Amino acid sequence: MRTSFIAAALALSAFAGSVSAQSATYAIDTSHTFPRFSYNHLGLSTQQSRFNNTTGTVTFDKAAKTGAVDVVIDMKGVDTGFTAFNGHIQGEDFLDTAKFPTATFKSTKVVFEGDKPAAVEGNLTIKGITKPVTLKINNFVSTQHPMMKKDVIAADAVTTIKRTEFNAGKFAPYVGDDVTITIAIEAIKQ
Repeated sequence: MRTSFIAAALALSAFAGSVSAQSATYAIDTSHTFPRFSYNHLGLSTQQSRFNNTTGTVTFDKAAKTGAVDVVIDMKGVDTGFTAFNGHIQGEDFLDTAKFPTATFKSTKVVFEGDKPAAVEGNLTIKGITKPVTLKINNFVSTQHPMMKKDVIAADAVTTIKRTEFNAGKFAPYVGDDVTITIAIEAIKQ
């Protein structure tokens, strides 16, 4: 059975902390930002799914090495690749989207290495339960979008959570408790 967590995605991102007067606000590009999650299924394989609808904002100030991330993930937008399973994973034992239709990630701190964010610490809320998570940033880009001709920031980040900590532990440990959340995020300057 799938367990979805990403709110990581949730997690989203690449920047956190305070915002300076020189910071810019970026809107998440919903067509290029997807939290994905994976877990071990019965010791047989690694299952991978994603959430299709993510919104939010990022503020970023490269000079001050500060920023913030505020992300909302539509948990009803879970995409396992199988319609019936999408409904199953939205059930009470997993995401319980009838009571908790969204998950959120709100950053609390950014860790820079040189002039780029290397990690983002923040609070991930799934099913009304909030836990601290750290997103490790594997790739970060701040540039002009080649097609839109607007400033864009983008990142690939990863974290691992335990689904039992979010009251979504049905079938654990047979279906893995550890859920790896990866997120590809692109955000356009407003």
